[in-house]
Amino acid sequence: MTSLFADFFDAIRTVPLIRYALYAGILSSLTFGVVGSLVVVRQIGYIASAIAHSILGGIGASIYYSRVYDLPWLTPMLGAAVSGLLAVLVIGWVTLCFHEREDTIIGAIWALGMAVGLIFLHYAPGKAVNLESYIFGNILLTSEGDVIATVVLGVLVLVIVGLFYHKLVAVSFDDEFARLRGVSSTFYYFLLLGLTAICVVLMVRIAGLFLSQALLILPAATASRFSRTLWAIMVLAVGMTAVANTAGLAISYQYDIPTGPFIVFLTVAFYGLSFLFPGRRERS
Repeated sequence: MTSLFADFFDAIRTVPLIRYALYAGILSSLTFGVVGSLVVVRQIGYIASAIAHSILGGIGASIYYSRVYDLPWLTPMLGAAVSGLLAVLVIGWVTLCFHEREDTIIGAIWALGMAVGLIFLHYAPGKAVNLESYIFGNILLTSEGDVIATVVLGVLVLVIVGLFYHKLVAVSFDDEFARLRGVSSTFYYFLLLGLTAICVVLMVRIAGLFLSQALLILPAATASRFSRTLWAIMVLAVGMTAVANTAGLAISYQYDIPTGPFIVFLTVAFYGLSFLFPGRRERS
């Protein structure tokens, strides 16, 4: 096995981009596994998908305004984070205040974000933007700045989850019971959506807009087949995400396979193979 991936191990030592990609994949696994578990338990995967598509609007707007007004600090990741959080606020606000069906507003946000992003990118001056890297992801383009941003955002997410763990668990498993116990389910619902948005932004570089939902949900969904305890689901999901990111990067580098899609393929394979083993439903 060592000789088979000798080129990859050598690249880790000598090629900074490969090293940064490996760091980003492993470090982001902590965030994906923890928040993905909450998303799966709360059953809001469809909202995560809408957020993933809506952030194209922020990416396009950031590229356009940074080029037109020479704003180097206005990066695509910053634009994605702002648009993702804005999408969360709109979805939650319209759903709670106007009692609109979630699937309706999600569809509107999904379409609007994609449309706005494509319009901004069309009129952005300068060289054409490589949309494929945002749509399907390319972890091999990870820079040192991306690794730092991954660490900062990841630590922020983990600290928030740690501080509000028990309340997030209560809201995720039984929203009505949490309200009866005096827990502000609305606040923690928005908090969970915000954490989901941050995770989606972190995933854009690895899996892209279209595939990020699978990377967020499938490891946690696989882990949930073997445990009823949220902390155990989180630990298993973190482990599977780290394995998928590392193995996907190594194999795709060795055999010249698109990295993001192959990482997602591994998460799907893990989920499919889990049905060959007796899960918690069968053991209970």
